[in-house]
Amino acid sequence: MAAAKKHVTIVKKRTARFNRHQSDRFKCVDPSWRKPKGIDNRVRRRFKGQAAMPKIGYGSNRKTRHLMPSGHKAFLVNNTNDLELLLMHNRTFAAEIAHAVSSRKRAEIVSRAKQLGVKVTNGKAKLTTEA
Repeated sequence: MAAAKKHVTIVKKRTARFNRHQSDRFKCVDPSWRKPKGIDNRVRRRFKGQAAMPKIGYGSNRKTRHLMPSGHKAFLVNNTNDLELLLMHNRTFAAEIAHAVSSRKRAEIVSRAKQLGVKVTNGKAKLTTEA
């Protein structure tokens, strides 16, 4: 398995999720973010002490965007043919087996990845059994 390329330290400007205004007060208001549009809305008007709205300044460094802590980027794999694409890029991308792949195919993908020197992020999924 190849180690990832050298990269700048990954810095997340904000790790907390942006929750929808008043989603904590009402069960019917889902926490997934929606921009407030009301004319008197305190969040939209950016009053002090109110919830922060997503904006471009929270974006991460372009060099480290989409990087996992290992330094690889995820690449979704459905079969061993998809794995061959990562042969030249095994220091940049790591294979991630799709959730619908059976355990038999997963075993083939993991063994082929070991031959090619490609990192698999979820290689043990559906292969281990509970005692």
